Amino acid sequence: MAQQLQGKRVAILATHGFEESELAVPRAALQQAGVEVHIVSPQKDGIRAWAETDWGDTYQVDKLLSEASEHDYHGLVLPGGLFNPDTLRQDGTALNFVRAFFQAHKPVAAICHAPWVLINAGVVEGRRMTSYPSVAEDLKNAGAQWEDSAVVCDSALITSRTPEDLDAFNAKLIEELAEGKHQHQHA
Repeated sequence: MAQQLQGKRVAILATHGFEESELAVPRAALQQAGVEVHIVSPQKDGIRAWAETDWGDTYQVDKLLSEASEHDYHGLVLPGGLFNPDTLRQDGTALNFVRAFFQAHKPVAAICHAPWVLINAGVVEGRRMTSYPSVAEDLKNAGAQWEDSAVVCDSALITSRTPEDLDAFNAKLIEELAEGKHQHQHA
């Protein structure tokens, strides 16, 4: 699989208030697998994590969202938290960036509350997904088929519920990234 990941780049789209483990753990897993990872954000300076019950570390932004393109990446990761996806789902540039990965048939992985961004991007109808339990009704109302599983993969759309699912999330993300584009991945 290492050869299949050679030269791959992944964007992690985040802003202030992302759940720290949901960015740091996938980033480390991807880097360990040989993938180049960029934190993409609407903010130019560092973005601050939420670490379970309080503010966590500040992470440096590698690329401004306004300068990023899906053409630069082979996949996209959306960490959760409450503040991060709630802010991003109201950002038209972020929603266009997310939609572009679906239109290009590239893997997209979202965990916890991050499916809020996918709902606002209009890419969940008819898709099998999971999320943090409180997002389940939002997904169902948007036309997704929600299930309570550690990880759900529907044609390169990878979703998980909570940080406890990160091992399964990371394994499926790496597998889908190694497979490349998926014709059934759609917006």
